[in-house]
Amino acid sequence: MSEQYIVLIAFSLAMDAFAVSISIGLSCNNNHLINALKAGISFGIFQGGMAAIGWALGTSMKNIIDPIDHWISFLLLSAIGIGLIVQSREKTNKSLSIDSIKMLLTLSIATSIDALATGVTFSLFNVNIYTSALLIGLVTYFLSLLGVWIGNKISYYEKLQSSVNLLGGVILIAIGVKILITHLVQHI
Repeated sequence: MSEQYIVLIAFSLAMDAFAVSISIGLSCNNNHLINALKAGISFGIFQGGMAAIGWALGTSMKNIIDPIDHWISFLLLSAIGIGLIVQSREKTNKSLSIDSIKMLLTLSIATSIDALATGVTFSLFNVNIYTSALLIGLVTYFLSLLGVWIGNKISYYEKLQSSVNLLGGVILIAIGVKILITHLVQHI
């Protein structure tokens, strides 16, 4: 899997954290910078960490998974992508506060489950997990900072949140389809 795909995947995985960060930014009153840093650090660590955990789980089962790896990659990435697309269609008017550590950790876990599945996919390819997890974490960190800032600046966030989730979903599905087609063509 090339570095360009890792970057696209990192941005796609960060889309849900970005969308949640916009909601956080809407609910911040005075502590925009502190909330941006809390969201960025927590979301970034969880995204990168979950990708690494998924990779470790997938690596431990590599012999079992190897013959069907392309189908697993396709199905996992497509399922995550479809989930993001479905989220883009939902109407929410909620703003989020991360004043409690419990809420921050809950949001961090919720936005990083897809990174766990993606980590399993990474184990099927010759991917440097250290670089990939770090990249995923950093992209998520910076997009979360940006999301809180944007959320603080705008009032029509639902449309932006929907667009972000839709784009992330389409990118993940496209990568899954490319992996499947590439493998099937190579084995014809």
